Amino acid sequence: MAFFKRKVQFNDDLGFGSAPVIKNQRVLNTDGTPNIERTGLPWFKFDDTYTRLVTMSWTRFFMIILIAYLIVNTIFAVAYNIIGIENLDGAKGTTLRDQFFDAFFFSAQTISTVGYGHISPQGFITSVLAAFESMLGLLAFALATGLLYGRFSRPTSKVSFSKKMVVAPYQNHTGLMCRLVNLRKNSLIDVEAQMYMTFNETVDGKLKRSFYPLQLERSKISMLSLNWTLVHPINEDSPIFEKSLAELTLAEVEIFVILTAFDDTFAQTIHTRTSYQDEDIEWNAKFKIMHYHNEAGKMVMDYSLFDRTEKVVIG
Repeated sequence: MAFFKRKVQFNDDLGFGSAPVIKNQRVLNTDGTPNIERTGLPWFKFDDTYTRLVTMSWTRFFMIILIAYLIVNTIFAVAYNIIGIENLDGAKGTTLRDQFFDAFFFSAQTISTVGYGHISPQGFITSVLAAFESMLGLLAFALATGLLYGRFSRPTSKVSFSKKMVVAPYQNHTGLMCRLVNLRKNSLIDVEAQMYMTFNETVDGKLKRSFYPLQLERSKISMLSLNWTLVHPINEDSPIFEKSLAELTLAEVEIFVILTAFDDTFAQTIHTRTSYQDEDIEWNAKFKIMHYHNEAGKMVMDYSLFDRTEKVVIG
C-alpha cells in the first residue's frame, strides 16, 4: 500500500534507481551533486584529465600546477648537474646544494623563456637539453593558459537556495516553499524550476524508492531580477496533503529542486539543483520579505534576510 496518495503517475526515477535509502541518507547533496561513492574505476584516466583539471577546486588546481612546476624544474636541474655544472657558464656554486640551485633557477628561467643571461648553456649536450626544455615550457604554458581559460569561461551558477523549506499559508490551504536568488549582478532569463519528491514506500511487499513531481504554483519566469519563492500548493492534488512531519520523517522524504536558466553573460544555459530532507522543512513559518523601496523609490535587495523566517499561525 502506498504511503502517499498519487494524483500523477510518474515512472521516471531521475537516474537514482529504486533502491530505498537508509535513515538520513541523502540521494542528492545540497550542492546538487549525487550522493554516490564510485569504486572500481582506475585511479587515473588520461582522457579524463582535462575534465578533472577544469572542474576541480581552485586551491587544488593551483597546487597541482605548482607541484608539477617544481617537479619538472627539479628533474631538469638534476639533468644539468649530471651533464656537468661546468657546462652552465655563470654558475658559481661550489657546494652540491648551491650547484643544484644554480641549475634549478636556470631551468626555471629556461622553461619560462625569460633568460636573464647571467647563466647560459655551454656545449652541445647542454644546449640541446636547454632547447628541449624551452620547447617543453612553451607547450606547458600554452596548456596552462588553455586550462585557465576553460575554468574562467565555463558557465557556472551563483544561484543560492534557502537553507530550509517552509510550510506556510497559501490561498485556502498551505504551501511547501523554498526561496532562491541570483548572487551575481547579471541577468538570468527564461528561468524554469522543477520540484520532485522522493520517498520510501512499500510496493507489492517490497520497500522501494519512488519519485513523483510536485506541481508548482509557477514553474517559469521570464527574468530572475529579485528573489523567487517556489510554491508547491499542498491541496487535495498534492501527494503530501494532510501529511504530518512524523509521516514525512518515517518515509525518509527528500525534495529535489532543479533550476534551468539562460545566462546572458556567458550566453549559455546553466543548470543548478539542491535537495531538502524532512528535517530541513520548517512548519508554520514563512520567509521574511527581503526587498523594499528606499527613499528614492528604488528597489533594494537585502541579502542578509535571505534565509530569515518568521512563525505564522496556520488555521
